[in-house]
Amino acid sequence: MEAGNHSKVTEFILSGLTETPELQLPFFLFFLGVYVVTVVGNLSMITLIRLSSHLHTPMYYFLSSLSFIDLCYSTVITPKMLVSFVTEKNIIPYPECMTQLYFFAFFVVSECHILAVMAYDRYVAICKPLLYNVTMSYQVCSWLVVEVYMMGLIGATAHTGCMLRVVFCKDKIVNHYFCDVFPLLELSCSSTYINEVVLLCFSIFNFLVPTLTILGSYVSIIASILRIRSTEGRSKAFSTCTSHILAVTIFYGSAAFVYLQPSNVSSMDQGKVSSVFYTIIVPMLNPLIYSLRNKDVKVALNKIIEKRLSCINEDV
Repeated sequence: MEAGNHSKVTEFILSGLTETPELQLPFFLFFLGVYVVTVVGNLSMITLIRLSSHLHTPMYYFLSSLSFIDLCYSTVITPKMLVSFVTEKNIIPYPECMTQLYFFAFFVVSECHILAVMAYDRYVAICKPLLYNVTMSYQVCSWLVVEVYMMGLIGATAHTGCMLRVVFCKDKIVNHYFCDVFPLLELSCSSTYINEVVLLCFSIFNFLVPTLTILGSYVSIIASILRIRSTEGRSKAFSTCTSHILAVTIFYGSAAFVYLQPSNVSSMDQGKVSSVFYTIIVPMLNPLIYSLRNKDVKVALNKIIEKRLSCINEDV
């Protein structure tokens, strides 16, 4: 069929997370609360790391980048999702849809790589402690963060560029609460072969490479921890990794469930629910995980609170 026979799509309708009227208000209030906690939590983590000289280390430098990424890609997704709970039709113009897809891809790919960088940081800290200050210098850490965002930029440009060549002529209803790759390809009436090849290649690189980096780092970390004779030493070394392991497990587990299953209506509906975890819940959980399970963050927070209180008392 010739492309000229298709009417150009100017907007899409996001179906949202649920169409059940009784759930609209509870879901709106719940996800609004989650978004507020996400914004406050990640901004607080970034501010705390910047204000506390005690946290000016490579580990927390990468953690502040993770908080920034979580804050941004939650902001890309959640506000538009909330609209679907309070409007009959959640319409998103074509340009806005492509923009959302671009920034979603940018930040989710960046998150994959920053988690790998954080795993490498823990590997150097535990397995090569004498070389840590040299290996993880300020210049090296800065370049690693730049490379993380470069990977996000390349991935987002490739995915969005391929999506822009797709001809949409079927139902305009996107079976999702945001413009994701698979739901958009379901609406295509042109060949999606190139999109699928690009998606496969970039998925292998952006998911498999960071995953192998994380696994390789933790295999070496576990081997080094097992060589530590004292129980206290083992516990102290492993405690620096538990927050990161938990964050990686939740993020990669939910993302894998969405993207590594057959593409059909049933799996798409399941994918919508699962994607809530890595697009909305994970950005909220990360600052909680790294603050509640991290002694350094607690100490830094207490010092800042005590300093503020003492300043207030002096003024009074």
